[in-house]
Amino acid sequence: MNIQYRQAKAADLDGIAALAGQAAARMVSQGIDQWDELYPIREDFEQDIIRGQLTVGMLGDEIAVIYTINGEYEPEYESAKWKDPDKPFCILHRLCVNPLFQNQGIARRTMEHIEQEAAAKGIRAIRLDVFSQNPHALKLYRNRGFEEVGTARWRKGLFYLMEKYLELY
Repeated sequence: MNIQYRQAKAADLDGIAALAGQAAARMVSQGIDQWDELYPIREDFEQDIIRGQLTVGMLGDEIAVIYTINGEYEPEYESAKWKDPDKPFCILHRLCVNPLFQNQGIARRTMEHIEQEAAAKGIRAIRLDVFSQNPHALKLYRNRGFEEVGTARWRKGLFYLMEKYLELY
């Protein structure tokens, strides 16, 4: 399975929005009340595309995974105990595997790709927040070496702030 990563284009927006809706429904069916009609919304993805920050991972003609990387974060990130706050970092947002491709290692491979790309650009750390009630995401990030450095309370409940320091490639 060879995932081809590329920057998302405006023409991808309908497929991305549909994928996010399907993923939200899948999470709800698993008892994970994380994404809904308020977040993420189509406009979030549209802005990510306009800013050149959204990546799609393609398997053939299908979007298998999406994610956004930038330096933007909520004020709650300020309370975290980042190990080395002065090192260059990026923030991972809205990593989402198409439900058609879940449980096939796509998220793990995508995280490997993200880490390699970030390190190659001189980024020393990846930071993110993860919903405390999403066992799949927690397992993924913990298995990739992310560590909890704080918490945030948002509309849906408790989120863990996590980070991973990267080896330079």
